[in-house]
Amino acid sequence: MKFAVSREDLLKPLQLVAGVVERRQTMPVLSNLCLAVAGQKLLMTGTDLEVQLVAEITLTEPAAQDGEITVPARKLMDIWRALPDSAQVTFSVDEQRATLKSGRSRFQLATLPAAEFPTLEEGSAEAAFTLSQAQLRQLIAKTSFSMAQQDVRYFLNGMLLELTSEHIRSVATDGHRLAMCTLTPGLGTGAQQQVIVPRKGVLELARLIADGDDPVALALGTHHLSAKVGGFSFTTKLIDGRFPDYEKVIPQGSTSVILADRKMLREGFQRAAILSNEKYRGVRLVLAEDSLTIQANNPEQEEAEESMAVAYQGAALEIGFNVSYLLEVLGTLEAEEVAIRVSDANSSAVLEDKDASEATYVVMPMRL
Repeated sequence: MKFAVSREDLLKPLQLVAGVVERRQTMPVLSNLCLAVAGQKLLMTGTDLEVQLVAEITLTEPAAQDGEITVPARKLMDIWRALPDSAQVTFSVDEQRATLKSGRSRFQLATLPAAEFPTLEEGSAEAAFTLSQAQLRQLIAKTSFSMAQQDVRYFLNGMLLELTSEHIRSVATDGHRLAMCTLTPGLGTGAQQQVIVPRKGVLELARLIADGDDPVALALGTHHLSAKVGGFSFTTKLIDGRFPDYEKVIPQGSTSVILADRKMLREGFQRAAILSNEKYRGVRLVLAEDSLTIQANNPEQEEAEESMAVAYQGAALEIGFNVSYLLEVLGTLEAEEVAIRVSDANSSAVLEDKDASEATYVVMPMRL
């Protein structure tokens, strides 16, 4: 096996594929990348048995020899990064040792046979559809920050993807807040489908896509989601579980609405958060007619107070929230003005752009 390639041609695909590989593995071969040359194509595969990414690179140098081998992902990545920008690299395998040569540099890496390298079986697709990269990035960026991390309710450690003939929707919740983004690209997929994409699958997919209009071909199977974008093929297992009925979590008919400048509100929360309790991050919102006061304190008896003018015509109200959750939502919303809908001190708040964009956020109150 042998191929030659420039450092730049392989750097980005190598970074993306190596990013899938976990540092701690139960199987030594899972710490490796599988490299396979066929004709003038190089296929580079990384997996952790939950997520798999394959990059296809066209080799412009004619001296390629077919073959396949696995090499340590982190060491290959570190070597590649350390090479000069304009370096030309020759990779060859002889007697189960991989050799990289570039200028006056030479590296030898241990290998494992490609036959030991596992791959994810995608199975048959039950639904196939195409989105632009910008649409898929929007679905992920607007909701992924609300996914749970290592929650015992394993079905929360991911993002719900819902398909109907009218919309595609992403939903994420950790039990304290919920994020929902709905797009209506007219997929025409027929019956409603719901799958839960695991946290790592969501984050790796987000790394893979850009903001442009280039298409992403997605396929949903019983146990897998696959995506093809550019020269990459991505596959992730799905979480086998039942996602909560998110529509019941979203308060309906909230009696009071706060309209405020998003930037002003965010900056006020950021300042008040400095003196909030580091563990619980609680702030109190004190509402009166056309005014909002944000209060925070901590165990050291330190206090912060921010007052600002907002559009509010409801009854006087005091309600507590985790300020980190509010800041994440305000950092994701895009309109100049935001609407916060509240009913009472014990009910969740709904946050949206003033003109009700495709994203909706729910934040539970906290006792202070």
